[in-house]
Amino acid sequence: MDFIIDQLLQEVSKCYKKYSILTDDILSGLAFVFQDVLLPSLDLVDKRRVTRLECASSRTVYQVEGRSGNVYTCFSGSNYCSCPAYNYAVLKRTDHLMCKHLLAVRLSEAMGVSRAVLVSCDEIANVLTSAD
Repeated sequence: MDFIIDQLLQEVSKCYKKYSILTDDILSGLAFVFQDVLLPSLDLVDKRRVTRLECASSRTVYQVEGRSGNVYTCFSGSNYCSCPAYNYAVLKRTDHLMCKHLLAVRLSEAMGVSRAVLVSCDEIANVLTSAD
């Protein structure tokens, strides 16, 4: 399934770079794979609630402000989110491939629309150690 997700996200990237929108075909493919998580994820991307924290040593972590105002920490490379939905729907029930926050991170990466903030390596370390 990871291969399919990666291919789909590559298509998202190509499409967004070319048209600055996601076509109906791309949205249909995303909806087929991610189902009910897609629309809330796109909403987070549209509202620019995905922030990429970077430090000088190239460490990167994402923070996503949820609809409730809570900020969740996401690791794109390892497919992890600190939100309760990730723990329940992805890890325990296994009925979702990823939570809306992690999908928003992956979509914003593919589309190149996440906000980048340069922080110190100590700040990255603090985010990493405080992630639930």
